[in-house]
Amino acid sequence: MAEIVLQNIAHSYNPQATDKTYALNPFNMTWVDGARYAILGPSGCGKSTMLNIMSGIVTPSEGKLLFNGSDVTAVSTSERNIAQVFQFPVIYGTMSVEQNLAFPLVCRKYAKDVIEEKVREVANALDLVPLLKKSASKLTADQKQLISLGRGLVRDDVSAILMDEPLTVIDPDLKFRLRRQLKEINQKYQSTLIYVTHDQNEAMTFAENIIVMDEGNIVQVGTPAELFERPQTTFVGYFIGAPAMNFFECECVDAQTVAFGSAKIATQTNLEKVKTKNLKLGIRSEYITLTNSVGGNTLRASVQNVEDMGNNKLLTAIFEGNSIKIKVKREVEVPEDIVFLKFPAEHCCVYQNEKLL
Repeated sequence: MAEIVLQNIAHSYNPQATDKTYALNPFNMTWVDGARYAILGPSGCGKSTMLNIMSGIVTPSEGKLLFNGSDVTAVSTSERNIAQVFQFPVIYGTMSVEQNLAFPLVCRKYAKDVIEEKVREVANALDLVPLLKKSASKLTADQKQLISLGRGLVRDDVSAILMDEPLTVIDPDLKFRLRRQLKEINQKYQSTLIYVTHDQNEAMTFAENIIVMDEGNIVQVGTPAELFERPQTTFVGYFIGAPAMNFFECECVDAQTVAFGSAKIATQTNLEKVKTKNLKLGIRSEYITLTNSVGGNTLRASVQNVEDMGNNKLLTAIFEGNSIKIKVKREVEVPEDIVFLKFPAEHCCVYQNEKLL
């Protein structure tokens, strides 16, 4: 395993051009040995480019890549001891499952008894023991993907296991089980797992830390709770959560209060030196509550729609032309026409120029 450090890394696919454009803008990042990460963002944001730089498939046009302090920027993929699992499983169809798992060790000329022991250990971890003698070509897509993962786990010398949208071809019913297995593998083998996805649910349920990317930039790094509670940009607030975070244009009233239309909303943000331009109030639908009358941090809104989501209801209300999403427990009775909405100050975020204050 290894600590992976990216120093001033950037990448352009036209580095010699006078007007070169970056697929990955300059950044620094340290990946702690044995941790579990997800790189999350929309298609084309640069997440696969970052992963391919770590694996050696792509050489960055700027910066250095260090494994445990050693510069590996120009080192080939095979010499980095990286295991990579791609979106579509890569297996040897002419081999059995057992032979596929053993192949990396056979290539490195491990002793036969060591190979057998390691293959059995990994097969147990991935529930592949009943399939060991079967031809890999006859397996389902999720079983083939487990073999791809298993080939990385049989090696004790891998610096990290890099996974690029590894569950795309997996049946949705199996994704939860496989993510749980990956977490158990991380805990058992202390493997550094780096998982690329555009699916926020996959990232939030798998990773200890999530790197959110947009247009070649890292916009926030944090735990799932940090990304949900305090999005550092409005992009993160929109991208994380279902529904997305509520955002409303607002104006500064005093050191901790903003005006959202005719409503005055107290926050816990210091606004003393804030200019009134380009301000937005952000709050998660989960934190807005229904109350009986207008008071502090409350407003009167018209009910537009109520959707039954199973465990909860999603209420859409209109306040002075603004649509507000509110999640309430299923057993809560929602009035048919008018609701009073409470905005708790501790959950109100204020943004200027799309960035959290």
